[in-house]
Amino acid sequence: MNDRIVLVPLARLEGRHLAGLVDEFVALLTDTASDANDPGLDRLTPEAYPDDAEASAEFSRATADDLLDRRAADARTVRAALQRFVDGEGEGEDLDPLDVVIDERELDAWLRTLTALRLVIATRLSVADGVDPHDHEDPRFGVYDWLGYRLDGLIEAADARDL
Repeated sequence: MNDRIVLVPLARLEGRHLAGLVDEFVALLTDTASDANDPGLDRLTPEAYPDDAEASAEFSRATADDLLDRRAADARTVRAALQRFVDGEGEGEDLDPLDVVIDERELDAWLRTLTALRLVIATRLSVADGVDPHDHEDPRFGVYDWLGYRLDGLIEAADARDL
């Protein structure tokens, strides 16, 4: 068994906020009463056949629930690693760092979850390919950018460790 890990230092406040984002994401993915036409969910289950609406709808009916269930399982893996921030493990101030320990077997779940969170937020902010309506007064853009920063850091850590 390989015990390689990636350590990601997060300020305690960052860890709590990320845990909250992941909680909201899991709720979005698992809420059976959620709007079936939610653009954020649509972004997570893209059309397989953009030129064939009927085939695309059939594919979506066959695969969307499983795909969203897998995304929720990934998000729960991430959330479990963040529990220590919510519990207030150890002593420290909000800006004091605490390491998140990510086992190599969980790294893909982290990468997929942060990417999916960014996709949902991008949809909510109308960020699209080639169109970036960044409004620096809107704090949601800060969250979107911060998730991108953290995602880049995870990718670099994975590359450096040859995971």
